[in-house]
Amino acid sequence: YTDSEGEKTLTVDKLLVAVGRRAATKGLLAEGTGVKINERGQIEVDAHCHTGVNGVWAVGDCVRGPMLAHKGFEEGIAVAELIAGLPGHVNFDTIPWVIYTEPELAWVGKTEAQLKAEGIPYKAGSFPFAANGRAVAMIEPAGFVKILAHAETDRILGMHLVGANVSELVHEGVLTMEFSGSADDLARICHAH
Repeated sequence: YTDSEGEKTLTVDKLLVAVGRRAATKGLLAEGTGVKINERGQIEVDAHCHTGVNGVWAVGDCVRGPMLAHKGFEEGIAVAELIAGLPGHVNFDTIPWVIYTEPELAWVGKTEAQLKAEGIPYKAGSFPFAANGRAVAMIEPAGFVKILAHAETDRILGMHLVGANVSELVHEGVLTMEFSGSADDLARICHAH
């Protein structure tokens, strides 16, 4: 494989290959609609999911961004609100991503690589599941939670998790980020275990 440092080789016992999906828009629109489709087959939309054609919006897997059901659902709600004259909005920075494997993977917000590339000062902290009583009692001690916070404001910028049931835990990061909360805010919440 190739990364920022060049060609590398990695020997493993098992390999998961996830190649992704493409928008299925071929033949979806009649000729002359004026709706534009990009080279990836996605319908081009603005920040409000409008296509630029009067009365035509597009949401979900056929537009830019991750192909996640909950992202498309939120876009649909926002468009309905806009049509009704309300301020429809989707915060694309707080859409949770989950891979339902065993163990599960989940994240929200930025990665360390993104923060470095954008020159955002940050601090990182992680907590192993092996130190969590519930994880140990469930015989699921493998995994961790990693939080990335702004180095000066402590505002959470990203949360990354690996382990059992992290698809349920990632929403704490989503909620904290939606309300511009800090790592300290999240740490001071009493969590049942």
